[in-house]
Amino acid sequence: MGAFDLLGIAGSSLGFHQTWLDSLAHNIANVNTVRGTDQEAFRAQMVVARARSGGGVEVAGIATSDPAGRVVHQPDHPLADADGNVRLPELDMASQMSQLVMAQRGFQASVGVTKNAQDTYASALQIGRQ
Repeated sequence: MGAFDLLGIAGSSLGFHQTWLDSLAHNIANVNTVRGTDQEAFRAQMVVARARSGGGVEVAGIATSDPAGRVVHQPDHPLADADGNVRLPELDMASQMSQLVMAQRGFQASVGVTKNAQDTYASALQIGRQ
């Protein structure tokens, strides 16, 4: 492992966690999206991670939830069908919020590792100049 590999690994983690945070924000913003039963429900995004061969992590892809969602009886809703049903996304707000905390903590940890590595490399350069 080279001297600057730590920065590359931490950088890959920052990129992954940012994608995860963006996906969660998109899901949370659309948790109450209502559609008619003749349409697909909002499809939640789930980030799929993969280890990089040289160390670190990368986004392997974005999976989406079931387009069927869940059918809910809301006869007063303007999009309700003849039976009074609408389609909502298959999303659990508690799960999304828990994942949001994990993604934030992972991002913060990656920032800390990056800062510590930069400080260490700067100190090593200062020693080399003396």
